[in-house]
Amino acid sequence: MSEPKILLYYVFAPVADPEAVRLWQRQLCESLGLRGRIIISHHGINGTVGGELDACKQYVRRTREYAPFAGLEPKWSMGTALVDAPDERLHGTERGPRWRRISDFPKLSVKVRDELVAFGIPDETRVDDDGVVGGGVHLSPHEVNELVAERGDDVVFFDGRNAWEAEIGRFRGAVVPDTRTTHDFIAQIDAGDFDALKNRPVVTYCTGGIRCEILSAAMRDRGFDEVYQVDGGIVKYGEAFGNDGLWEGSLAVFDGREALDFAPGAAVVGRCRVCDAPSNTVANCADPACKHRFVVCDEHAGAPCEEHAAV
Repeated sequence: MSEPKILLYYVFAPVADPEAVRLWQRQLCESLGLRGRIIISHHGINGTVGGELDACKQYVRRTREYAPFAGLEPKWSMGTALVDAPDERLHGTERGPRWRRISDFPKLSVKVRDELVAFGIPDETRVDDDGVVGGGVHLSPHEVNELVAERGDDVVFFDGRNAWEAEIGRFRGAVVPDTRTTHDFIAQIDAGDFDALKNRPVVTYCTGGIRCEILSAAMRDRGFDEVYQVDGGIVKYGEAFGNDGLWEGSLAVFDGREALDFAPGAAVVGRCRVCDAPSNTVANCADPACKHRFVVCDEHAGAPCEEHAAV
């Protein structure tokens, strides 16, 4: 069996029938033994899936056969939790029980949504064959460093993720909005919380780039003069520079790995919410009904969030 891989990808392109695409994508992933999360909308596709290397390669090739997704360029990373398990679907067949691999994801989820990322502005987001209309200028990792070298402290890094993700890693000196969901960004921008940045060069960034496609366009629509986005997101920047660039700490991810470092010896910038010890571990609140995530050390893993600790 081949090595486990995880694919992170998105494509912004008009999709005429999202439900038909959803059915096709589910069947494709099931046939290849892939698990993960895929969202389809009229704006395109957004997914993270994991499984065996050969299956991932087949998935990319076959997904590109659909014309709107021909330009799909996934970000590849190593999986960590591939284990053998019996395939219940094949028990009782004339071939007898067979075995399959279980990836970092507990299940496969393929859904149709109004937005690929839930900013709450589906009617505002405009997409054509070239992607999002009116978004920020894409900068390669090296171009990001060149901009900072040229413009210095005038450049503002703007974190396009949930605030808890930034607790374990962020660009040096970044503005980190106090957000729990992507809906919070638009409300804070519309409230004028970041008006002081409107005449400065703003570099938006997120995990793989998709949130910044929408966020940068929304910021430009709201009067920010000079907006950029890191092409390929933190993932591509970290691959380019490891621990030697402007990124500090670990990257929070939405699979069984929880967090990853781009090179050995990455700085530990997170602090345990309970005891303030250095940590890059992000965990869920101990209350299963609570959706809050926060940094904890090994000793306090399983602790409740601040709201439930006071109950």
